[in-house]
Amino acid sequence: MATKRPSERTLDTELFGQSVSFDYSETWIGYAVLSLRLVMAYVFLSAGFEKLLADDWSAAGYLDPQSGFGVGESNPLSGVFADMAAQAGTIDPLVIYGQILIGLALLLGVLVRFAVFWGAIQMLLFWAAAWQGGLLEGLPVAHGYFIDSSFVYALLLFGLGAVGAGRILGIDARLERSELVRQNPWLRYLLG
Repeated sequence: MATKRPSERTLDTELFGQSVSFDYSETWIGYAVLSLRLVMAYVFLSAGFEKLLADDWSAAGYLDPQSGFGVGESNPLSGVFADMAAQAGTIDPLVIYGQILIGLALLLGVLVRFAVFWGAIQMLLFWAAAWQGGLLEGLPVAHGYFIDSSFVYALLLFGLGAVGAGRILGIDARLERSELVRQNPWLRYLLG
């Protein structure tokens, strides 16, 4: 029987009614989670600053099914996105500053669960905007069949929140030890 190294642990859990058990390296998990958090920070920061620095960026052209640019008329949510396009004055700053704030939160490891929740919502909206047909057509998207990069980003963000990625070389680790959080344990749902 092989002896475990000090940095190895065993995860015992149940997924979909099946017992799952496997050994993993805490060291490599730490590097992997930190790397994913920093890569996602870069994705959000670069997207947000690119939009902020563009002279004429607006989501309206992408969201309007009549524009022929982004959301297609066959998208089952085209009416919802057309309504959003009409509200571009509100939507544009939410996208731009939301991406920048999510990116900063991931970079610094602060309020990570709160940030990844809103980042995943944004990614799921981008994913839904890419649908090119209805449910009977399998909801195809431009760069894949049902799954595209926005959907993958949403899942990555879910994973970062699930493992509490802000605790790895992030401000959340310190915040969780603070008196404020000890007196208000519900704040842990925003941290980690």
